[in-house]
Amino acid sequence: MQIVIANKSHSIYAEIICKTIEEASKVRGTGIAKREPSYIITKMENGNAVIALDNEKFAGFCYIEAWGHEKFVANSGLIVHPEYRKIGLAKKIKSFVFDYSLKKYPDAKVFGITTGLAVMKINSDLGYKPVPFSELTNDPSFWKGCQTCTNYEILKSKDNKMCLCTGMLYDPKEKPKDPPKHPFNVRIWNRLKAIKQALFLKNK
Repeated sequence: MQIVIANKSHSIYAEIICKTIEEASKVRGTGIAKREPSYIITKMENGNAVIALDNEKFAGFCYIEAWGHEKFVANSGLIVHPEYRKIGLAKKIKSFVFDYSLKKYPDAKVFGITTGLAVMKINSDLGYKPVPFSELTNDPSFWKGCQTCTNYEILKSKDNKMCLCTGMLYDPKEKPKDPPKHPFNVRIWNRLKAIKQALFLKNK
């Protein structure tokens, strides 16, 4: 298994990447914004993506987006092919793209939004902290990218301030990336999700 910075030669995998993202969204029943192959190819050509390959077989993918004049960076579209799940590949890809983002955009804050507990745990291990959406980029182009998500109407109704996703942020200026002092607690995240869902129901 090899994880590398993607380039133009990897554009042949764009179709299967988009298909895998779409199928994962259907299976999980949660919000995953769709992406077109042309968008994925652009990321590859600009050196803003990483890909995991088992020889020449697609195994996983993630890409980088810069927002607010490169003040914020998001690692988006993290996906692992079904045949390579539950072996720790997602964590390896996320760690690789995270380190690459810090090198390419050293002054940027790294953030993400997700509904997946597995991604939350990976982010937490890397040093991300849960934050309100107000601490993330206010670039309208970022939030426009959520339009293909099944939860977009919720986000829109809350003026991009809340959604079912949890916002997470890593600020390189706060302190160096260190292993967390305490183990990740899934119960805490479940409680956070329950509170957010209750708030949405109350404010409908």
